[in-house]
Amino acid sequence: MRETIHQLEVLRYDPETDTAPHFQTYAVTCQEDWVVLDAINYVKENLDRTLSYRWSCHMAVCGSCGMVVNGEPVLSCHAFVRDYPEKIRVEPLANFPIERDLVVAIDDFVEKLTSVKPYIISAEERPVESGENLQSPEQLAVFKQYADCINCLLCYSACPQYALNDSFIGPAALALAHRYNLDSRDEGRSARADVVASNPGIWECSFVGACSEVCPKDVDPAAAIQQTKIASTVDYFMRFLMPWRKQ
Repeated sequence: MRETIHQLEVLRYDPETDTAPHFQTYAVTCQEDWVVLDAINYVKENLDRTLSYRWSCHMAVCGSCGMVVNGEPVLSCHAFVRDYPEKIRVEPLANFPIERDLVVAIDDFVEKLTSVKPYIISAEERPVESGENLQSPEQLAVFKQYADCINCLLCYSACPQYALNDSFIGPAALALAHRYNLDSRDEGRSARADVVASNPGIWECSFVGACSEVCPKDVDPAAAIQQTKIASTVDYFMRFLMPWRKQ
């Protein structure tokens, strides 16, 4: 198998010893079928045991190995080394505080995700004895695309609005809120509206679309946000035209 030598410029930052992040370069002999994560693992195992980063499945499923590679947010397990030049710059996801090296703090995202109530809300508790809460394939198809989010946070790293305003709820959280609002089993749309339909929610989005461009699962959070804007606008006018109508 053909091998190539790549120069990996990796951002390093140890808050206990460094005053600012800096880059460190490693020469890595890569096999043709390697992804960037393989090259980083090689550095960790053979060249520098102090390098810190997150990864788990190596199958583009867990979403934990998101990084910025040559300026683009990607899953490092899904970015083939052969598609990059000999010099590859690897940085942590943008718009998040750096904890160490390529590891970022995601507390803000977790808080925002929790705020949109990303779970089925029912008006009445459904007893286990009532059996499965079934859906038809057609009902599933309505929201299936938005359920494929793996919380990799690439969309937050690419989002210019989140970069400018960290109060913005953000693409992934809003897409998942939309997923549950579209679910035929859910009755929690009004319970999410205070967050989702607020200024820090959907109305902060200017529809640049960068979030959808970098999404590795084709969730299209930009479309989810625009659809929610339309639904929220309809809700707003319906409250005036039909105030007796239950939202």
